[in-house]
Amino acid sequence: MEFSKSLSENVEQLKKILQSDKNFDIVYRTFDIAGKKAALFFVDGFTKDEVLLKMMQSWWAIKEEDMPGDAHGFSKKYLPYGEIGLVKKEEDMLVQLLAGISCLFIDGFDICMTIDCRTYPARSVGEPEKDKVMRGSRDGFVETLIFNTALIRRRIRDPKLTMEILTAGESSHTDIAICYMEGRQDKDLLEKVKGRIQTMKVDALTMNQESLAECLYPHKWYNPFPKFKFSERPDTAAACILEGNIVILVDNSPAAMILPSSVFDIIEEADDYYFPPITGTYLRLSRMATAVLCLLLTPTWLLLMMNPGFIPPWLEFVQLADPYYVPLIWQLLILEFAIDGLRLAAINTPNMLTTPLSVIAGIVLGEYSVKSGWFNSETMLYMAFVTVANYSQSSFELGYALKFMRVLILILTSLFNVWGYVVGVVLSICAIVFNKTIAGKSYIYPLIPFQWKELKKRFLRGRLPVTGQGKD
Repeated sequence: MEFSKSLSENVEQLKKILQSDKNFDIVYRTFDIAGKKAALFFVDGFTKDEVLLKMMQSWWAIKEEDMPGDAHGFSKKYLPYGEIGLVKKEEDMLVQLLAGISCLFIDGFDICMTIDCRTYPARSVGEPEKDKVMRGSRDGFVETLIFNTALIRRRIRDPKLTMEILTAGESSHTDIAICYMEGRQDKDLLEKVKGRIQTMKVDALTMNQESLAECLYPHKWYNPFPKFKFSERPDTAAACILEGNIVILVDNSPAAMILPSSVFDIIEEADDYYFPPITGTYLRLSRMATAVLCLLLTPTWLLLMMNPGFIPPWLEFVQLADPYYVPLIWQLLILEFAIDGLRLAAINTPNMLTTPLSVIAGIVLGEYSVKSGWFNSETMLYMAFVTVANYSQSSFELGYALKFMRVLILILTSLFNVWGYVVGVVLSICAIVFNKTIAGKSYIYPLIPFQWKELKKRFLRGRLPVTGQGKD
């Protein structure tokens, strides 16, 4: 629906749609500009009041003989601001207004003039809690989209850096920025992603990027291994863009979605590149080894306890020193779920109580649970290692995928002994091997298809290039 030239009709229509008599934060002001009635609509809390005040003062100084006859002339002459626009349709104007843009109507003009002097409540761009580094940049993404794009622009000062804006959600109209380097991105993947976002049938992206990820990749939900890499670090996002990846930023989300992403991409961390090659290689290899231990340590120990004859002489110390009263499989499964319960409790514990409750939990659940006979000290030791080692992965999704596979192997091992262990390991490998990226390519590239030169880069951190693309 297009606007009328009658200001009163436009105002009454908008007051009815926006329910301004009920919504206290929907504000409109009526005043005169050079003898013509005018109305300004804006959302309280989303505008820079000082900017609007100065612009209104300039409008009041306009004389009748200087007043242009149309909105185009008025916007060019009397809207002294950097970001302005002209909107003809009511639907487009409502989306922009509710996003924080101020809208000006003048009697006799059938076009709405928009003034983007909005400001959003935002926290500081401090270092993210999860993606911390020992050396390097200490800034991180926040919930405001424009801040996040600026953090990337600050690092890539190249006109080929492209940031396209799309919206999704019939009710939320959430802004989505697609960032890539023109000429380096996978064009087919870019068109596929844009097409899926534009044809997406969803009421709102209530969970921000997770809602978007499930819409972009709706298949194979049963495979727990992540299809995307998430990062709250602008330096990581900028490096991935320079490598030819596509980065998706969603308004209200402090993380970047990086695609396509293989399992090797997800394992990588910024610290691998903030240290010299030999140190970065060590950090990367140790993280990969830790991931394997997280998956296989407790199932392998359970298999050895079920088959003492398999234990070589140099590993005899892993046997239980004390008798156990609860079957080992139940001890391990109870601890798996108990650790998640403690993790959730830690998230919801007030900061002032974190330390004393941690001490109590450590004493009660550690020492007394062993003395009571519920758990053996060896079981507690191996589960403690797995829990701590799980945090070596920067990706929460990858950590939980390893956990689910570990529990599967434990259950199969307890039921079918050696064959169960073998089947569990094979299923875990298949879950990784047969997984696909959103581009439809191998999840374990460059292993499949095999590319030795690229594979070497995944394991060994080489020197950073002086020129050219990529990090290795």
